[in-house]
Amino acid sequence: MKLLKRRLRDTRGGGSGVKTGEVAVIPESVDDLWHLKHIVEPGDLVYSLTSRRLEGATDKLKLRPDKTEKRWIRLGIRVKNVEFHKFSHRLRIKGVIETGLETEVGSYHTFNIEPYTELSIVKEWRSHHLKRLREAERTINTPIIVLTIEAGEAIAGIIRQYGVDELFSIRWSSGKGMRGDDTAMTAFFDDVLRQLQHAYRAHGAEALIIAGPGFIKSNFYSRLVEKAPELRERALIEQTSSIGIPGFIEVLKRGAVERLREAERLTMEVKLMERLMAEISKEEGGMAVYGEEEVRRALQFGAIETLMVSDDKLMTCGEGEGEREGVREGGDKGKGGEAVGGEGIGGDVEEILRGVEKTGGRIVIFSTEFEPGKRLNALGGIAALLRFKHY
Repeated sequence: MKLLKRRLRDTRGGGSGVKTGEVAVIPESVDDLWHLKHIVEPGDLVYSLTSRRLEGATDKLKLRPDKTEKRWIRLGIRVKNVEFHKFSHRLRIKGVIETGLETEVGSYHTFNIEPYTELSIVKEWRSHHLKRLREAERTINTPIIVLTIEAGEAIAGIIRQYGVDELFSIRWSSGKGMRGDDTAMTAFFDDVLRQLQHAYRAHGAEALIIAGPGFIKSNFYSRLVEKAPELRERALIEQTSSIGIPGFIEVLKRGAVERLREAERLTMEVKLMERLMAEISKEEGGMAVYGEEEVRRALQFGAIETLMVSDDKLMTCGEGEGEREGVREGGDKGKGGEAVGGEGIGGDVEEILRGVEKTGGRIVIFSTEFEPGKRLNALGGIAALLRFKHY
């Protein structure tokens, strides 16, 4: 994410951590679009460029106006809905036009934000918004492809910050004709390799993990060295007991991605969730808690080492305040936001985030596009690993 402009000021005071103002950015990848999906909210004011056909000059003697031409117009819309389309690599922001052509003010418009589309966001920026923005700004996007393969079947995916997107799936017969030294296996390997090379180039990948059970992955690697030697130095072989989504998760658990790309988000999430579940499952209760009430109680004792929050949980900010109206500086009408004074779920979560930051705890926001985030949601969307037992 490229940051172009940031003009924020603390409007609430009292160390609330809430700032108001404008941030202009250019998303540089589909991962950046995913981050923006969790930053832009209903009620925000978003500016971007869009093209419009403007009619040329006319006179009474002409039967029709001069030929129209396209011009770029800067529109500002009050956001109503935000949708992330990961397969088309697009963020759709729909809202009501507030600034732009006078004839269009009050009508609906949708921005189709793609990588390298500039936009400005005017909103109340809470601590988790700014944390996500900083994270997106400093992240270096180095796509990694994971190929999971066994006899007669291969499934490949690309690792994103929000999860693993499946790229392709190939299934051949896995009968007697699928032994490592026969023609059928070689043809299968070549089919997989063709699609793998295409995906590698199309996504600008920088590394490849070949994983799966048994010896098939090693045989495929040998074929890769023979037919596509340019990938040899960028490939890593990893043992897994299965292929597809379970295989992807095994690769992350084993730290293969971490060895290729340090501080990889998904590897961290998988390991944290594994540690959380191990602590929760202990008979006398381990060094972990989950659910808002238990997490808040641990925070009161300063016992939280790592706070784990799902992005869905953060998106609940605003329940309890949406019906109240107010006017911000610049005529910005109030929107649904974090509940003040503990009203609503959002306010409680924001209080917890600020409390953990003050006590030196670590905050990790989980993506619900991927399995660890979904498991965290099943636990109430919030959990914590502890420094010590507080009960």
